[in-house]
Parts: sequence; structure tokens; C-alpha cells
Amino acid sequence: MRIEPADDAMFRERGSWRYDPPYDFYDDDDGMPVKNPELFFAARDGGGTLIGFYFFEPHGDALFYGPGLRPDLTGRRIGGQFVLAGLEFARALHGRRRVVLDVAAFNERAIRLYRRLGFNEIGRHTMTFDDYGAMEFVEMEKLD
Repeated sequence: MRIEPADDAMFRERGSWRYDPPYDFYDDDDGMPVKNPELFFAARDGGGTLIGFYFFEPHGDALFYGPGLRPDLTGRRIGGQFVLAGLEFARALHGRRRVVLDVAAFNERAIRLYRRLGFNEIGRHTMTFDDYGAMEFVEMEKLD
């Protein structure tokens, strides 16, 4: 796998991804420009095909982490390898020791994966979205 800075082509392709319900919450339907595109990285296979993306944003002593796997690759037991590859890349890039992420509380599949990879729940919060209403998120962290 190759990880490289995101470009416009990656954002356009990512914008066309469609997840099955309830994961369609993660679809990019608004067509709005991405805030802080410099914080995104494309993950490509050996042939250059986009398989996912990573988002890394430093916050004090922590690094906020947002991985995203292409919809047709979810549920195939490759998520762990994908998440760990992003963590390894982030360590080389940012040198942070504490990694934090938010995951929708309904996404039990991702929560189980993150727990298996050493993330622990540190809190919960709710955000409201026009199309989905109030959504609860689980805040998780991983310490090296």
C-alpha cells in the first residue's frame, strides 16, 4: 500500500463512494469543498487504485485520526491492517504518542475493531445533522 497526500482526484472519487445503510451516514453527499485538504492522505494499492483515505490533525499532545476504507472493501477483515498502516504512517509524520478518534456509536463493527487494536473509550458526545438528526459518537484513544 502507498500513502500519499490527497489530491482533487482522490476527493472526487471519495465523493462517489456509497456505503450500505446505516453506514451511508459516511457518504459524501453535500458536494462542499473539503475543509483542510492538506490533512488528508490517499491510500492506494500497488496498482494505484484508491482503497481509502486517512485524516490526521494534531491537537496538543494528541493526533486526531480519521481512517476511511472504500465501501466495497469493508467487512472483509482488512480494516485492522488498514488502520494500523495509517497509525504507522502517522507516527513517522507526526511523532505523536496519543491518538484519538471519534466513531458513530451505531458503528459497532468499527468500535470492535478499534478496541481490538488497543483503543479505549474515553467519552461520548452528540452532534446534530440535518439529514440524520442527533447522532451519538464514541471518543476513543490509543496510547503507545
